[in-house]
Amino acid sequence: MVVLVTLIGDMVGSRDLPDRAGVQRRLAETLDEVTALLEPAQRLETTVGDEFQGAFHDVGTATLAALLVRLALLPEVDVRCGLGHGEVTVHDAGRSPLLQDGPGWWAARAALEELARPRRSAARTWYDGPDRGGVNAFLLTRDALVDRLGERGLRLLAASLRGATQSDIAVSEGISRSAVSQQFARGVGAVRDAQALMAPPRAAGEDDA
Repeated sequence: MVVLVTLIGDMVGSRDLPDRAGVQRRLAETLDEVTALLEPAQRLETTVGDEFQGAFHDVGTATLAALLVRLALLPEVDVRCGLGHGEVTVHDAGRSPLLQDGPGWWAARAALEELARPRRSAARTWYDGPDRGGVNAFLLTRDALVDRLGERGLRLLAASLRGATQSDIAVSEGISRSAVSQQFARGVGAVRDAQALMAPPRAAGEDDA
């Protein structure tokens, strides 16, 4: 067994989506992109139904992965992710998707189930492991800020977390640097900075002068 942070996610309300097949393809493409960016211990991949999973060496990167997947799919569809710290066993390493077992996997499953409770209906990420109070306080605040962003704010945050500077974003969005700065002041920058404190800095873009 190896100690990892397992991520188990699912799509919210996916049964009611008019184009489930299209969303499933988009999810699979997003998981491949995030896997390439973050190099997890176990790649992110779809499993059964509308679920997906992966595993990471640290909780910061796991929280970043959950956010990147969510941002890539919003506003069309939302996702929720349970994160669990602990030992993980993989049965039949040649199988795809991987068949995980052990305390870490079950902790992630318990965290995902916690999000299904009525009191957590507005939450999108939950963690079961060491310092769960501090990590979950961060996740509740982070995800609430994300909920307040418009479509452009979501795109700007996703680009920033992937390493783009504000100047890069202004060019790609076709707007002024001042307009980008205003979006960062309205919440994008706070989420980016808070997430950078949790995750390795390689994935978070720095502001250019």
